[in-house]
Amino acid sequence: MVKLEVNFAGIEMKNPITVASGTFGIENAQFFELDRLGAIVPKGITLNPKDGNPTPRICETASGMLNAIGLQNPGVDAFITMLPEYAKFKTPIIVNISGESAEDYAELAKKLTATGLVAGLEVNVSCPNLAKGGSQFGADPEETKKIVRAVKTATNLPVITKLTPNVTNVAEIALAAEEAGSDAISLINTLLGTAINAKTRKFEIANVTGGLSGPAIKPVALRMVWQCHNAVKIPIMGMGGVTSAEDVIEFMLAGATCVAVGTYNFVEPDAAGKIAADLEEFCKNNNISDINDIIGKVEKL
Repeated sequence: MVKLEVNFAGIEMKNPITVASGTFGIENAQFFELDRLGAIVPKGITLNPKDGNPTPRICETASGMLNAIGLQNPGVDAFITMLPEYAKFKTPIIVNISGESAEDYAELAKKLTATGLVAGLEVNVSCPNLAKGGSQFGADPEETKKIVRAVKTATNLPVITKLTPNVTNVAEIALAAEEAGSDAISLINTLLGTAINAKTRKFEIANVTGGLSGPAIKPVALRMVWQCHNAVKIPIMGMGGVTSAEDVIEFMLAGATCVAVGTYNFVEPDAAGKIAADLEEFCKNNNISDINDIIGKVEKL
């Protein structure tokens, strides 16, 4: 038997596999049993409904995808009515929250905590596709602290700060989140990029810039997870280009306690479930009896 259970900032997970916010929803239950996952992270939620950015807002890139959705969502009150559907599964729900001010984040935390159906809050200070908030907060250590403190005062749930890779020193932001009381961090969010059509001579997406995700960003994500693991003592949720159980192992060796599958969910809607099943087989074949034993254990040549 392989022990796959992990404790992520107080959240008991049956295995280290979760999903990246914005890539997964209750609809995926038609493709596989969601109880196969260690945790579920639905689409990011804001205080009020958001229509998102104008279309086109997504395009395929080499080994990845560029998106500028702009956090389209029905707002927290409407989302709360959907929570019982998620709660039917025996899998912790971590809700990703975004706001334009510290007060927005605090109000979101209060509302979601009051439901009694949420296991943790992922504080998004890293979305690159917003005119206000998002990575504007996550690029500044003091703003990051301000947001984290506001959320911590409004909830008793584990607080996970989602970091942006679009900074000079990601470890500095991770430390700021830890100092403000964050129980964990998650990274990376998407890398800022753009795409141009050589024939039409126009940008591929209306927002001009968007967030790059998929296998193309995995080396950057691994590096940043490793850097943050060496900078902070709180646990890490790693993500960025995960398509296999082997990718999960690599992120855990770099220092992640759990790992999110993101863009690959658009390629295979049951990808996260398959990876969760493959992970146990990988551990058996590679003499890993307890997956916790490999966290942060990458070695230099």
